[in-house]
Amino acid sequence: MENDNNELHDWEENPHLYLTDSEGSFILKKDGTPRKKGGRPQGSKSNYRYSDEQKTKMASRRAVAKKRKAIEKIENKLKSKRHSLKQTTKLLSKLEDNKETDEGKVVTEDELHVLPKAVQAEIDKGSHVVFHPNEGPQTEFLAADEKDVLYGGAAGGGKSYAMLVDPLRYAHRKAHRALILRRSMPELRELIDKSRELYPQAFPGCKFREVEKVWNFPSGAKIEFGFLERDADVYRYQGQAYSWIGFDEITHLPTEFGWNYLASRLRTTDSEIKTYLRCTANPGGIGANWVKKRYVDAFAPNESFKGDDGLTRKFIPARLTDNPYLSEDGVYEQMLMSLPPVQRKQLLEGNWDVNEGAAFVEFDPDVHIITPFSIPITWERVKGIDYGYASESACVWGAIDRADGTLIIYRELYKKGLTGEDLGRIITDMEMEDPLSVSGVLDTAAWARTGTTGPTVGESLVRQGHKLRRADKNRIQGKIQIHEYLKVQPNGRPRLQIFNTCPNLIKELQSIPLDTRNPEDVDTHAADHAYDALRYLIMSRPRINNPIENLRRYHRESIYRPVDDTFGY
Repeated sequence: MENDNNELHDWEENPHLYLTDSEGSFILKKDGTPRKKGGRPQGSKSNYRYSDEQKTKMASRRAVAKKRKAIEKIENKLKSKRHSLKQTTKLLSKLEDNKETDEGKVVTEDELHVLPKAVQAEIDKGSHVVFHPNEGPQTEFLAADEKDVLYGGAAGGGKSYAMLVDPLRYAHRKAHRALILRRSMPELRELIDKSRELYPQAFPGCKFREVEKVWNFPSGAKIEFGFLERDADVYRYQGQAYSWIGFDEITHLPTEFGWNYLASRLRTTDSEIKTYLRCTANPGGIGANWVKKRYVDAFAPNESFKGDDGLTRKFIPARLTDNPYLSEDGVYEQMLMSLPPVQRKQLLEGNWDVNEGAAFVEFDPDVHIITPFSIPITWERVKGIDYGYASESACVWGAIDRADGTLIIYRELYKKGLTGEDLGRIITDMEMEDPLSVSGVLDTAAWARTGTTGPTVGESLVRQGHKLRRADKNRIQGKIQIHEYLKVQPNGRPRLQIFNTCPNLIKELQSIPLDTRNPEDVDTHAADHAYDALRYLIMSRPRINNPIENLRRYHRESIYRPVDDTFGY
């Protein structure tokens, strides 16, 4: 077919370039013209007409290639800047090594003006600074030189960022190996995401290996992320050596076994590297008791001390107000204020004396703990004893205030590995300060015979002159009675107050948890020996006696003899 100008169409001149069906007819487009084959035929010299789609793809490829060249150019510039920064850092380090200090300053203001221009420019620009710690606890944590440090308290104090920054102190040393832990791998995600923002800025060229969860730094140093959910997980790190180990939210660790085991992994071949244990925590959690005992109760906050294991330690309290980014607008504080009372005290106030799931949430140190005073001779005195040999034997002494019947716990004994004879002698020695012998109640298990022909623990105590009877061991009623004694009365005073010289009883009342299977009772797997002794004492129905009768007893003390091997009187 010819057009009006007697010229042939392209499909007429070059039919081999067009699609045909099995019968040899052209396959037509919507406009009625033949459909052209895709691509340019090999050896064809005719001008190929690209489709709009093909032209778009080609333009995109050219744009990507152009951007790649631009990125490569920028990377080359960054490489040059890094080299310049490296040289500047070396120069500053040399200055620090050679300059004598003047009032704690490595370089004085006068000396600063004679530094090379390149050094001055870097200092003025501050481009090498990627993290500024908040003044106060966060700075103190990063500057701490103690072996084992806890940074804990209220939520939002900047603890997680401090945990990420602290292991960078030796990131320029090849032999540095750091391990950052959480209880489970999913909990690590937030820390890893924060490290992606921070580490590449602090150390350009560092790489994160996703599978191993390890940061590799240009110096050869490594920072590893791991988890420790159960005690058995510590063996994942058996044979490893770390110069720095940190645990974020360590109160999620049930026992201190894992933490103590990891402490044995601290070692390094680089004499310039000091090894450290670092942990952060909010009050509460399954491991709150051992963490509180190890760090919070052991010594005054912000003061260095040496633990029983010989490690230097420090507890640095955290407060919401330490983080200006969260405290200024008040939104985060309002969110914490809306929490239940126990969680509010933990996360907002950083209070370590309350524990979520504790059996006695009404226990208030400000109300129930008092300073010791001299007990009047006219006050009735009683004691409760819970016996154990492999576990602790506990004895608590109480006096009844004649004014309102308040029970004052003024003394405690808490010790394991005691026989009945040992326990009797210690109690006798401790009661030398009392004007009269103190009658009491003893755990019924201490009266039971276990196949031996010798005296029971109860009999041993009675033979030494102690007035004892079997304790009422009703667990549910005993717990209810302790709740009643902890209530604040209309006179503003509870029926139970404890001298601050009884730390074990105080600790157990603060932290002993409820039994998850029986919420009416406490968890018997927790430390409850002083609690049991108190429960026995309260279930003995202590009351105010006539002072004249007490004076009569005073005169009978010298001639007292037990007349019954079981009860003693």
